[in-house]
Amino acid sequence: MSAVTFNDVSRHFGAIKAVDAVSLDIAEGEFFAMLGPSGSGKTTCLRLIAGFERPTAGDIRIFAQPVQDLPPYKRNVNTVFQDYALFPHLNVRDNVAYALMIAGQGRRERYRAAQEALEMVQLAGYDLRKPSELSGGQRQRVALARALVNKPRVLLLDEPLGALDLKLREQMQEELKSLQRQLGITFVFVTHDQGEALSMADRVAVFDHGKIIQTGTPEDIYFRPEVPFVADFVGSSNVLPAALVAQLAGESRPASIRPERLILGAEGRIRARVTGLSFLGLATRVSLDAQGTRLTALLPQDAPRPAPGDEVGVGWNADDLHLMTAGAGA
Repeated sequence: MSAVTFNDVSRHFGAIKAVDAVSLDIAEGEFFAMLGPSGSGKTTCLRLIAGFERPTAGDIRIFAQPVQDLPPYKRNVNTVFQDYALFPHLNVRDNVAYALMIAGQGRRERYRAAQEALEMVQLAGYDLRKPSELSGGQRQRVALARALVNKPRVLLLDEPLGALDLKLREQMQEELKSLQRQLGITFVFVTHDQGEALSMADRVAVFDHGKIIQTGTPEDIYFRPEVPFVADFVGSSNVLPAALVAQLAGESRPASIRPERLILGAEGRIRARVTGLSFLGLATRVSLDAQGTRLTALLPQDAPRPAPGDEVGVGWNADDLHLMTAGAGA
Protein backbone atom coordinates (compact mmCIF):
# COMPACT_ATOMS: atom_id res chain seq x y z
CA MET A 1 0.00 0.00 0.00
CA SER A 2 1.13 3.56 -0.67
CA ALA A 3 1.76 5.54 2.51
CA VAL A 4 1.67 8.97 0.84
CA THR A 5 0.44 9.91 -2.62
CA PHE A 6 0.55 13.29 -4.38
CA ASN A 7 -1.47 13.70 -7.56
CA ASP A 8 -0.56 16.93 -9.40
CA VAL A 9 -0.25 18.84 -6.12
CA SER A 10 0.54 22.57 -6.22
CA ARG A 11 0.99 25.17 -3.51
CA HIS A 12 1.14 28.76 -4.64
CA PHE A 13 1.83 31.87 -2.56
CA GLY A 14 0.56 34.58 -4.86
CA ALA A 15 2.70 34.44 -7.98
CA ILE A 16 5.25 32.14 -6.30
CA LYS A 17 4.85 28.44 -7.17
CA ALA A 18 6.42 26.82 -4.11
CA VAL A 19 5.15 23.43 -5.27
CA ASP A 20 4.25 23.05 -8.93
CA ALA A 21 2.18 20.03 -10.07
CA VAL A 22 4.11 17.46 -8.02
CA SER A 23 3.15 13.79 -8.25
CA LEU A 24 4.83 11.19 -6.06
CA ASP A 25 4.11 7.86 -4.45
CA ILE A 26 5.81 6.81 -1.19
CA ALA A 27 5.51 3.16 -0.25
CA GLU A 28 4.54 1.92 3.20
CA GLY A 29 7.64 1.24 5.26
CA GLU A 30 9.91 3.22 2.92
CA PHE A 31 12.64 5.65 3.96
CA PHE A 32 12.00 8.40 1.41
CA ALA A 33 14.20 11.50 1.12
CA MET A 34 13.25 14.84 -0.42
CA LEU A 35 16.49 16.49 -1.51
CA GLY A 36 17.06 19.92 -2.98
CA PRO A 37 18.47 23.41 -2.47
CA SER A 38 16.76 26.07 -0.38
CA GLY A 39 13.48 27.19 -1.95
CA SER A 40 13.10 24.06 -4.07
CA GLY A 41 9.73 23.06 -2.56
CA LYS A 42 10.75 20.05 -0.48
CA THR A 43 9.81 21.50 2.93
CA THR A 44 6.50 22.81 1.57
CA CYS A 45 5.70 19.25 0.42
CA LEU A 46 6.45 18.00 3.94
CA ARG A 47 4.14 20.66 5.41
CA LEU A 48 1.41 19.64 2.96
CA ILE A 49 1.66 16.04 4.20
CA ALA A 50 1.56 17.21 7.83
CA GLY A 51 -1.43 19.48 7.20
CA PHE A 52 0.38 22.72 8.06
CA GLU A 53 -0.27 23.91 4.49
CA ARG A 54 -3.26 23.36 2.21
CA PRO A 55 -2.73 22.61 -1.48
CA THR A 56 -3.75 25.17 -4.06
CA ALA A 57 -4.57 22.28 -6.40
CA GLY A 58 -4.25 18.52 -6.54
CA ASP A 59 -4.98 15.53 -4.34
CA ILE A 60 -3.04 14.26 -1.29
CA ARG A 61 -3.70 10.83 0.18
CA ILE A 62 -2.27 9.10 3.24
CA PHE A 63 -2.87 5.36 3.13
CA ALA A 64 -5.45 5.98 0.36
CA GLN A 65 -7.45 8.45 2.48
CA PRO A 66 -7.85 11.98 1.03
CA VAL A 67 -6.43 14.36 3.64
CA GLN A 68 -6.37 17.85 2.13
CA ASP A 69 -9.44 18.75 4.20
CA LEU A 70 -8.23 17.05 7.41
CA PRO A 71 -6.55 19.07 10.19
CA PRO A 72 -3.07 17.95 11.28
CA TYR A 73 -4.27 16.20 14.44
CA LYS A 74 -6.52 13.89 12.44
CA ARG A 75 -3.71 12.62 10.22
CA ASN A 76 -1.72 9.64 11.44
CA VAL A 77 1.60 11.47 11.02
CA ASN A 78 4.04 13.26 13.30
CA THR A 79 6.84 15.74 12.57
CA VAL A 80 10.37 16.17 13.91
CA PHE A 81 11.34 19.80 13.33
CA GLN A 82 14.76 21.23 12.60
CA ASP A 83 14.81 23.24 15.83
CA TYR A 84 13.24 20.33 17.83
CA ALA A 85 10.59 22.69 19.36
CA LEU A 86 10.91 21.24 22.88
CA PHE A 87 9.18 22.94 25.79
CA PRO A 88 12.01 24.40 27.91
CA HIS A 89 9.98 24.41 31.14
CA LEU A 90 9.07 20.70 30.91
CA ASN A 91 11.37 17.82 31.70
CA VAL A 92 12.20 15.17 29.11
CA ARG A 93 9.44 12.78 30.20
CA ASP A 94 6.74 15.45 30.04
CA ASN A 95 7.99 16.71 26.68
CA VAL A 96 7.69 13.22 25.24
CA ALA A 97 4.32 12.55 26.89
CA TYR A 98 2.81 15.93 26.00
CA ALA A 99 0.77 14.79 22.99
CA LEU A 100 -0.62 11.87 24.99
CA MET A 101 -1.65 14.26 27.76
CA ILE A 102 -3.47 16.45 25.23
CA ALA A 103 -5.17 13.30 23.92
CA GLY A 104 -6.51 12.61 27.42
CA GLN A 105 -4.38 9.61 28.43
CA GLY A 106 -3.87 9.05 32.15
CA ARG A 107 -0.56 9.90 33.77
CA ARG A 108 0.55 6.33 34.42
CA GLU A 109 -0.26 5.21 30.88
CA ARG A 110 1.41 8.15 29.16
CA TYR A 111 4.53 7.99 31.35
CA ARG A 112 4.87 4.29 30.54
CA ALA A 113 4.63 5.09 26.82
CA ALA A 114 7.14 7.92 27.22
CA GLN A 115 9.58 5.59 28.99
CA GLU A 116 9.29 3.07 26.14
CA ALA A 117 9.91 5.80 23.56
CA LEU A 118 12.96 7.08 25.46
CA GLU A 119 14.40 3.57 25.65
CA MET A 120 13.86 3.27 21.90
CA VAL A 121 16.10 6.32 21.28
CA GLN A 122 18.66 5.30 23.96
CA LEU A 123 17.69 7.95 26.52
CA ALA A 124 16.57 5.79 29.41
CA GLY A 125 17.40 7.57 32.68
CA TYR A 126 17.09 11.08 31.24
CA ASP A 127 13.41 11.42 32.18
CA LEU A 128 13.70 14.26 34.69
CA ARG A 129 16.26 16.43 32.92
CA LYS A 130 15.30 19.71 31.28
CA PRO A 131 16.15 20.33 27.59
CA SER A 132 18.77 22.90 28.65
CA GLU A 133 20.66 20.11 30.43
CA LEU A 134 21.01 18.03 27.25
CA SER A 135 23.45 18.06 24.35
CA GLY A 136 22.25 18.79 20.83
CA GLY A 137 22.19 15.10 19.96
CA GLN A 138 20.20 14.28 23.09
CA ARG A 139 17.64 17.00 22.34
CA GLN A 140 17.30 15.56 18.84
CA ARG A 141 16.56 12.16 20.37
CA VAL A 142 13.94 13.66 22.70
CA ALA A 143 12.21 15.26 19.72
CA LEU A 144 12.30 11.91 17.94
CA ALA A 145 10.85 10.09 20.96
CA ARG A 146 8.06 12.68 21.24
CA ALA A 147 7.18 12.16 17.58
CA LEU A 148 7.15 8.37 17.94
CA VAL A 149 5.34 8.05 21.29
CA ASN A 150 1.84 7.89 19.79
CA LYS A 151 2.94 5.44 17.09
CA PRO A 152 2.34 7.39 13.86
CA ARG A 153 2.21 5.50 10.58
CA VAL A 154 4.28 8.20 8.85
CA LEU A 155 7.13 10.14 10.48
CA LEU A 156 8.11 13.45 8.85
CA LEU A 157 11.62 14.76 9.49
CA ASP A 158 12.39 18.36 8.53
CA GLU A 159 16.21 18.60 8.35
CA PRO A 160 16.49 17.28 11.94
CA LEU A 161 20.28 16.84 11.81
CA GLY A 162 21.16 20.29 10.52
CA ALA A 163 22.21 21.69 13.93
CA LEU A 164 24.57 18.81 14.78
CA ASP A 165 28.32 18.65 14.23
CA LEU A 166 29.66 16.35 11.52
CA LYS A 167 30.60 13.36 13.69
CA LEU A 168 27.31 13.38 15.60
CA ARG A 169 25.36 13.90 12.38
CA GLU A 170 26.94 10.79 10.85
CA GLN A 171 26.17 8.81 14.02
CA MET A 172 22.55 9.94 13.99
CA GLN A 173 22.21 9.02 10.31
CA GLU A 174 23.06 5.42 11.19
CA GLU A 175 20.75 5.45 14.20
CA LEU A 176 17.81 6.89 12.25
CA LYS A 177 18.12 4.29 9.53
CA SER A 178 18.42 1.50 12.10
CA LEU A 179 15.37 2.81 13.99
CA GLN A 180 13.32 3.03 10.80
CA ARG A 181 14.13 -0.59 9.96
CA GLN A 182 13.26 -1.65 13.51
CA LEU A 183 9.90 0.15 13.54
CA GLY A 184 8.95 -0.53 9.92
CA ILE A 185 7.07 2.77 9.60
CA THR A 186 7.36 5.23 6.75
CA PHE A 187 9.98 7.97 7.15
CA VAL A 188 9.84 11.06 4.93
CA PHE A 189 13.09 12.98 5.35
CA VAL A 190 13.75 16.50 4.03
CA THR A 191 17.35 17.61 3.55
CA HIS A 192 19.61 19.78 1.40
CA ASP A 193 22.56 17.50 2.22
CA GLN A 194 23.07 14.93 -0.53
CA GLY A 195 25.26 12.79 1.75
CA GLU A 196 22.37 12.38 4.22
CA ALA A 197 19.90 11.50 1.49
CA LEU A 198 22.18 9.00 -0.25
CA SER A 199 23.31 7.26 2.94
CA MET A 200 19.88 6.76 4.53
CA ALA A 201 17.10 6.69 1.94
CA ASP A 202 15.61 3.80 0.02
CA ARG A 203 14.59 6.33 -2.65
CA VAL A 204 15.37 10.00 -3.22
CA ALA A 205 13.33 12.71 -4.95
CA VAL A 206 15.46 15.63 -6.16
CA PHE A 207 13.58 18.95 -6.14
CA ASP A 208 14.22 22.24 -7.92
CA HIS A 209 11.95 25.28 -8.38
CA GLY A 210 8.90 23.49 -6.96
CA LYS A 211 9.19 20.41 -9.15
CA ILE A 212 10.58 16.91 -8.79
CA ILE A 213 13.45 16.64 -11.27
CA GLN A 214 14.24 12.94 -10.69
CA THR A 215 13.20 10.14 -8.35
CA GLY A 216 15.21 6.96 -7.89
CA THR A 217 17.40 4.86 -5.64
CA PRO A 218 20.53 6.53 -4.26
CA GLU A 219 22.54 4.57 -6.82
CA ASP A 220 20.34 5.82 -9.67
CA ILE A 221 20.59 9.42 -8.53
CA TYR A 222 24.36 9.26 -8.02
CA PHE A 223 25.49 7.25 -11.04
CA ARG A 224 22.64 7.81 -13.51
CA PRO A 225 21.40 11.41 -13.26
CA GLU A 226 18.79 12.21 -15.89
CA VAL A 227 19.60 15.91 -16.32
CA PRO A 228 22.62 18.15 -15.62
CA PHE A 229 21.03 19.77 -12.54
CA VAL A 230 20.90 16.41 -10.72
CA ALA A 231 24.44 15.50 -11.81
CA ASP A 232 25.79 18.80 -10.52
CA PHE A 233 23.76 18.99 -7.30
CA VAL A 234 24.19 15.40 -6.12
CA GLY A 235 27.88 14.93 -5.43
CA SER A 236 29.09 17.57 -7.89
CA SER A 237 29.50 15.31 -10.90
CA ASN A 238 31.36 16.58 -13.94
CA VAL A 239 28.94 17.74 -16.63
CA LEU A 240 30.30 17.64 -20.18
CA PRO A 241 28.48 19.94 -22.63
CA ALA A 242 26.66 18.45 -25.60
CA ALA A 243 29.15 19.86 -28.12
CA LEU A 244 32.09 18.13 -26.43
CA VAL A 245 30.16 14.88 -26.05
CA ALA A 246 29.35 14.97 -29.76
CA GLN A 247 33.09 14.98 -30.49
CA LEU A 248 33.83 12.22 -27.99
CA ALA A 249 30.83 9.89 -28.29
CA GLY A 250 29.04 10.95 -31.45
CA GLU A 251 25.86 12.10 -29.66
CA SER A 252 24.95 15.74 -29.10
CA ARG A 253 23.77 15.32 -25.51
CA PRO A 254 25.20 16.46 -22.18
CA ALA A 255 26.92 13.73 -20.19
CA SER A 256 28.07 13.23 -16.62
CA ILE A 257 31.06 11.48 -15.16
CA ARG A 258 31.87 11.15 -11.46
CA PRO A 259 35.06 12.83 -10.21
CA GLU A 260 36.40 9.54 -8.87
CA ARG A 261 36.10 7.98 -12.34
CA LEU A 262 38.43 10.43 -14.08
CA ILE A 263 41.91 9.12 -14.88
CA LEU A 264 44.78 11.62 -15.10
CA GLY A 265 47.95 10.90 -17.07
CA ALA A 266 49.96 11.58 -20.17
CA GLU A 267 47.33 9.94 -22.35
CA GLY A 268 43.67 10.84 -22.26
CA ARG A 269 40.56 11.54 -24.24
CA ILE A 270 40.94 15.30 -23.68
CA ARG A 271 43.63 17.68 -22.44
CA ALA A 272 43.19 19.91 -19.41
CA ARG A 273 45.19 22.32 -17.26
CA VAL A 274 45.38 21.83 -13.47
CA THR A 275 43.98 24.91 -11.72
CA GLY A 276 44.07 23.77 -8.09
CA LEU A 277 44.57 20.99 -5.54
CA SER A 278 42.62 20.42 -2.31
CA PHE A 279 43.52 17.89 0.40
CA LEU A 280 40.43 15.95 1.56
CA GLY A 281 41.97 13.31 3.79
CA LEU A 282 41.45 10.05 1.89
CA ALA A 283 41.66 11.80 -1.48
CA THR A 284 42.97 14.87 -3.25
CA ARG A 285 40.56 16.97 -5.30
CA VAL A 286 42.10 18.19 -8.54
CA SER A 287 40.42 21.13 -10.29
CA LEU A 288 40.85 21.18 -14.08
CA ASP A 289 40.10 23.45 -17.01
CA ALA A 290 39.50 21.63 -20.29
CA GLN A 291 39.20 24.45 -22.83
CA GLY A 292 36.60 26.27 -20.76
CA THR A 293 34.90 23.18 -19.31
CA ARG A 294 35.58 22.90 -15.59
CA LEU A 295 36.24 19.38 -14.33
CA THR A 296 37.03 17.84 -10.96
CA ALA A 297 38.97 14.63 -10.35
CA LEU A 298 39.38 12.78 -7.06
CA LEU A 299 42.72 11.00 -6.67
CA PRO A 300 43.59 8.51 -3.91
CA GLN A 301 46.32 9.84 -1.62
CA ASP A 302 48.81 7.25 -2.90
CA ALA A 303 48.30 8.31 -6.54
CA PRO A 304 50.80 10.66 -8.27
CA ARG A 305 49.61 14.25 -8.06
CA PRO A 306 50.10 16.89 -10.72
CA ALA A 307 50.99 20.47 -9.83
CA PRO A 308 48.92 23.58 -10.51
CA GLY A 309 49.60 24.75 -14.05
CA ASP A 310 50.44 21.27 -15.38
CA GLU A 311 48.75 20.10 -18.55
CA VAL A 312 47.45 16.54 -18.22
CA GLY A 313 45.51 14.01 -20.18
CA VAL A 314 42.05 13.25 -18.80
CA GLY A 315 40.50 9.86 -19.52
CA TRP A 316 37.81 7.49 -18.30
CA ASN A 317 36.36 4.10 -19.03
CA ALA A 318 33.61 4.21 -21.65
CA ASP A 319 31.01 2.79 -19.23
CA ASP A 320 31.62 5.66 -16.80
CA LEU A 321 30.34 8.35 -19.20
CA HIS A 322 26.60 8.69 -18.60
CA LEU A 323 24.54 10.40 -21.32
CA MET A 324 21.71 12.65 -20.12
CA THR A 325 18.82 14.58 -21.57
CA ALA A 326 19.15 18.33 -21.88
CA GLY A 327 17.56 20.10 -18.94
CA ALA A 328 18.30 22.43 -16.07
CA GLY A 329 21.98 23.24 -16.04
CA ALA A 330 22.60 22.05 -19.61
